[in-house]
Order: sequence, then structure tokens, then C-alpha cells
Amino acid sequence: MAETVSILFVGDIVGSPGLQLTETVLPSLIKKYEADFVIANGENSHEGHGINESIIKSLH
Repeated sequence: MAETVSILFVGDIVGSPGLQLTETVLPSLIKKYEADFVIANGENSHEGHGINESIIKSLH
């Protein structure tokens, strides 16, 4: 029997507003869609220009 894997893809996380929204909404989306994996496009999460170690840890 085949097993289903659910992947949730989050578009571009930009700056502090994007991080705050992600931290607020992502847990409920993971639960709602029973996501096994989450892929997030976060390369603009540090003030719209890049990503840093602190942000990586907070998203993990």
C-alpha cells in the first residue's frame, strides 16, 4: 500500500512582517493540512535582503 506524504510550500517570507505572519499562521497550516514536510522560501527574510543564522533557527 502506498503511503501519502504531505508537503506544504510557503512562498517568499519577506522581512519582519513576513516572519511574524509565518510564526503566527504556519502552525495552524501544518495542522490543517497534516504536513509532513514544510518548505519555505526565506532568502528575503532578513529585512528583505538575505537570511541570517538567527532567522534560520527561529524558522526551524
